Amino acid sequence: MTVSRAGGSAIGLHRVLEPEGVLPQQALRLDASPVPWPDEVVVDVERLNLDAASYRQLREQHGDGAAVRAAVLEIVAARGKMQNPVTGSGGMLLGTVREVGPDSPLGLKVGDRVATLVSLTLTPLVITDGLSDWDGLGEQVPCKGTAVLFGRSIAAVLPEDLPEELSLSVLDVCGAPALTDRVVRAKSARSVCVIGGGGKSGSLSLAAARAAGASRVVALVPTRGEAEAVRAAGLADEVVIADARNPLAVAQAVGEPVEVTVVCVDVAGCEHGAVLATAAGGTVVFFSMATSFSAAALGAEGLAADVEMLIGNGYVPGHAEFALGLLRTTPGVRALFEARERQTAKP
Repeated sequence: MTVSRAGGSAIGLHRVLEPEGVLPQQALRLDASPVPWPDEVVVDVERLNLDAASYRQLREQHGDGAAVRAAVLEIVAARGKMQNPVTGSGGMLLGTVREVGPDSPLGLKVGDRVATLVSLTLTPLVITDGLSDWDGLGEQVPCKGTAVLFGRSIAAVLPEDLPEELSLSVLDVCGAPALTDRVVRAKSARSVCVIGGGGKSGSLSLAAARAAGASRVVALVPTRGEAEAVRAAGLADEVVIADARNPLAVAQAVGEPVEVTVVCVDVAGCEHGAVLATAAGGTVVFFSMATSFSAAALGAEGLAADVEMLIGNGYVPGHAEFALGLLRTTPGVRALFEARERQTAKP
């Protein structure tokens, strides 16, 4: 694709420093200078939201919060973006539009409060405060710096009726409920299991499955505490407890296989359980960044499982407003999100 000095590349090729010829997500290093090309938007960053798989890996590798903070700073300084070198994932951000290039198609204006709906793994990013206000103990990262949005980036103006932290948490996973809705409706599925139904994407996907017409909605969670919270939220007909990494335990807990299984956990090794939980001719939707394509494909083959497998890419037209709508209209979803926010805010 040709890159014009006048307009750059709508997908950000002009920001790739190395290696040449790859897209920004695959690049080892990006030019993150906060000077917009004609179709770009520069955002003053106020908060990062690290994706769950990436944050879990950083905590497991580095342990204490200070070491996690140092690791994030090192990644961003070296790569010009936040892309965990182990999980390959990043997250998204919240900020205020500083400057809009004259040819930007995003419809944003200076001063807009926005959340980006594209991954930090392809977003040019500079951190200027050393993450001094972050203790490293949670996925949401208070931050000062700048980010650049390309012509084909996606961002949502933050709603005025919701707290910013709550909006950010929802928008971080808004692709999951939107695709769940699409799949359940397209398949006219009556039974759905959400593996990881107590989490952010999981709880929204439960609500989406119900709204799309499923009459048997199963939430699979790892602990008794999560099970009690999901039951209290009233989001599922059945709430079962199992380690998602144990295929036999998952199959036994779910019981009668479902037509659609949605995987929303942030740990590796959940592919085979999802396949076993799904009926012949059914569909498995993988939203976890910890999903292994080879484990899913070869596992299904080895089980002679006739299931369709989809990888959620995080984008469905209208996904942001759809997810925010579920939060507004489903008290149980909002209760789970707010409980998570309170837990994260504890010292």
